[in-house]
Amino acid sequence: MAALSSLIIDFLEYLELERNTSQLTIRNYDHYLKRFLEFAGDINPKEIDLSLVRKYRLHLARWTDPKTKNPLKRITQNYFMIALRAFLRYLARVDIATLSPEKVELGENDPRPLKVLDEAQLKSLLEAPDTAKVDGIRDRAILETLFSTGLRVSELAGLNRDTINLNRREFGIVGKGGKERVVFLSDGACYWLEKFLEVRKDTFKPLFIRFQGKVDPADGGEAMRLTSRSVERIVEKYVKQLGFSVKATPHTLRHSFATDLLINGADIRSVQEMLGHSNISTTQIYTHVTNAHLKDVHKVFHSGNKEQ
Repeated sequence: MAALSSLIIDFLEYLELERNTSQLTIRNYDHYLKRFLEFAGDINPKEIDLSLVRKYRLHLARWTDPKTKNPLKRITQNYFMIALRAFLRYLARVDIATLSPEKVELGENDPRPLKVLDEAQLKSLLEAPDTAKVDGIRDRAILETLFSTGLRVSELAGLNRDTINLNRREFGIVGKGGKERVVFLSDGACYWLEKFLEVRKDTFKPLFIRFQGKVDPADGGEAMRLTSRSVERIVEKYVKQLGFSVKATPHTLRHSFATDLLINGADIRSVQEMLGHSNISTTQIYTHVTNAHLKDVHKVFHSGNKEQ
């Protein structure tokens, strides 16, 4: 029977070829499973049992970063276990005897507060770019599009000029796990995207491009495309400039998009579809924020709270 190392390679290839998993997810699984391989050794899958998994969990809980001396957060420990469980599920699929994936339990995560921007912060952020400059117009279009659509940063960075339909104010996107969905553009997003495309003097394919460094027209200007990290830096720049207490990121705008819809009356199933969540339990994290809003509404409008 094949040893663990070759089966991990088979699993990663399966994710790429059969499941159409993103390269980022495959790299993450590779990283997590290499840690397990280092811990367990190049063993036979039959040797993976509950005792070994328990020792591995203890190893992760006690591990500290050699540089920072910081331990692994519980949520990060769970990522390692999720990867192991997915690998075991693959082994079961290809009829290789090993531990049942259902027996690998996850620890409880530390509660993480959901970061969203309030109305004033959101307005300040959207208006922060200097739109007298071409890169400022681009940045405004990026911010408006993130808030209008709830796109993940990788989805936004992957957009092409011919992807979006400004007349219909909507376009299709293929998100995580190859899941297709339609996203919609607000008036503000349409206005700034039109403005940005008007000032573009190039014919490059990517929708959002860089204006620094060497111009490379090869392959439709693919090398000019802003990366996900570049978009993150753009948002980071304006957040620092405005001095927000919230360390906002492109994902914060995704959170703000979802809570804005829910607070204004959208049903959770529709928001699930617009975010591209496979499971509604993922979308339900936003109910904590909207519940707080409902509490404020109750306090202001319920007759039992009126002064006697």
